[in-house]
Amino acid sequence: MRVIVLVVFFLIGLTDTPWAQSSDGNPPHPGTWHKKIKIEGSFAFCDEPVPLDNPAIFEAFEKEMLLAAWNQPQVLLWLKRAYRVFPYIEQELTRRGLPDDLKYIAVVESALRPHVRSHKNAVGYWQFIRPTAVRYGLRVDRDIDQRRNLYHATDAALRYLSDLHTQFGSWTLAAAAYNSGENRVASEMKRQGVDNFYQLYLPLETQRYIVKIVAVKEIMSDPAKYGYELTPSELYLPLEFDRITLDAKRKLPIVMIAQAAHSYYKEIKTFNPEIRGHSLVEGVHSLHLPKGAAQGFHQRLKGLMARQKPAINKVYVVKPGDTLIGIANKLDVSVDALLAWNNISLKKRIYPGDRLKYKTK
Repeated sequence: MRVIVLVVFFLIGLTDTPWAQSSDGNPPHPGTWHKKIKIEGSFAFCDEPVPLDNPAIFEAFEKEMLLAAWNQPQVLLWLKRAYRVFPYIEQELTRRGLPDDLKYIAVVESALRPHVRSHKNAVGYWQFIRPTAVRYGLRVDRDIDQRRNLYHATDAALRYLSDLHTQFGSWTLAAAAYNSGENRVASEMKRQGVDNFYQLYLPLETQRYIVKIVAVKEIMSDPAKYGYELTPSELYLPLEFDRITLDAKRKLPIVMIAQAAHSYYKEIKTFNPEIRGHSLVEGVHSLHLPKGAAQGFHQRLKGLMARQKPAINKVYVVKPGDTLIGIANKLDVSVDALLAWNNISLKKRIYPGDRLKYKTK
């Protein structure tokens, strides 16, 4: 029984959805779904052929095709999200003269989700770890995480991939280095005396990486061939927004920004997933607002800020038995505000006699 339960949880983890179901709501029938998978003809990544005459490569590719095709809800989500996300990525690939196949890296990395975080703490559409993100100009701190922003992260990812291609002279090796790091790939190439990805022994995850991308490309390029037929109304539409520049002289609550945009908190966070917490920190920011909200936004925001009563700085002395949440409730302020005023997190231990700053209107 223990083994069965573990297998069930493993299968559930393969998708965004609670269970991999067919379009009629039932699990895929084991006797039919795999019949759509025929590994015939040639396949390539960025015009670099997959050597399917190699039995090990053929088996690895067939495995990825079978796994992807079986996971029907996940494929449907790829297709739906791609309609929203791919147009911008494709535009940037064309503008930079890069292969269109690179867009499928984002599918494999994040399933085209902005907030996903890996066990290695890679974040966002293109799954940057923090050091690489910072190296390519992304802001990653407690207030802003641009790895979640499609436009900033795509720019960084395509520059990184271009640099890797320049270094290795091959898109398959560049993608492998994107997955496991350029130093790892370069050292293994030198150690093994091999400059062909398909002949190179790398971590097992990286060995799967390219054939997984090609499997995703194959299914998403011709979904009807594999039983996926979506009408335009079923696809997720691209977000329509106005882009503004906001020079915040002080921390601004997102609720206030939403009010000035004739919007609401959740929508502003959806349009700007890079903003962490409940406020926009001081500084110059490029923000996305709902379509049409830019007109008059700055004037409305200025009026809202002017109507705020000046804050009074106070100090609360921690008493025995106090908790940060309890103190916030006692002072009638939000927990997030209390944490921000004192530059602390909920994990911080507080002791009787500690002094916490807070503000009242």
